[in-house]
Amino acid sequence: MRIITLNLNGVRSAANKGFFRWLPMQQANIVCVQELKAHLIDITGEMASPDGYHGYFHCAEKKGYSGVGIYSRHKPDNIIEGLGITEIDAEGRFLRADFGPLTVISIYFPSGSSGEHRQAAKFFFLERFLPMLRELAGCGREIILCGDWNIAHKEIDLKNWRSNQKNSGFLPEERAWLSGVFDELEFVDVFRQINVEPEQYTWWSNRGQAWAKNVGWRIDYQIATPEIAAKATEVSIYKAERFSDHSPLTIDYDYSILSESGN
Repeated sequence: MRIITLNLNGVRSAANKGFFRWLPMQQANIVCVQELKAHLIDITGEMASPDGYHGYFHCAEKKGYSGVGIYSRHKPDNIIEGLGITEIDAEGRFLRADFGPLTVISIYFPSGSSGEHRQAAKFFFLERFLPMLRELAGCGREIILCGDWNIAHKEIDLKNWRSNQKNSGFLPEERAWLSGVFDELEFVDVFRQINVEPEQYTWWSNRGQAWAKNVGWRIDYQIATPEIAAKATEVSIYKAERFSDHSPLTIDYDYSILSESGN
């Protein structure tokens, strides 16, 4: 089973940059995307069902903002849009697909970088989402949460960690929250389980020469329950082409949706 996650920074923009030409060649079973920046009426043609994928979307109420999606080769048994929290669901940040005993979630955490009001919204999200993560951890299903968590966990996960310790995305409170997800709830950062090398980034600022100099952040994750995480065999960050200010994160698992779900 191959799963890809990518913050598109606009599904129409990514389409124009060749994302949907690249996607069919990846042989992915499931593709999680974030920051659609579109309403359902805008998601047409190859954006809705590229190369025969089933496409599912949870869009923000605000035009040209946020939104998440899941493309799947196999039709899910169940789809859940949103967390049931009005303020969060209005921004289109959570989409869940169930395949037999496996749950795959496309998630987009708020960014707090635009100001104090958005950092407050981010902390609200973290506070409200943690009990739901705890429930997922104990539900007996295999869970893979894919997406842009907007938090770099450790110093190795961003180039300029010293100068970013007071900036959103690398605040001590955010990093401690994410440590709790791993240490207390026993979720696994699947990429780091396999690749422990430095300078493995998934997002680069558009300012300066961040991309050219690889001054990046690793803020896109596949975070999973231990049993399915242990089945991961290969991880990669694709940088040969640019579809967004983020790069696709691909992880292969020794797991078959067909055999496990019976679909």
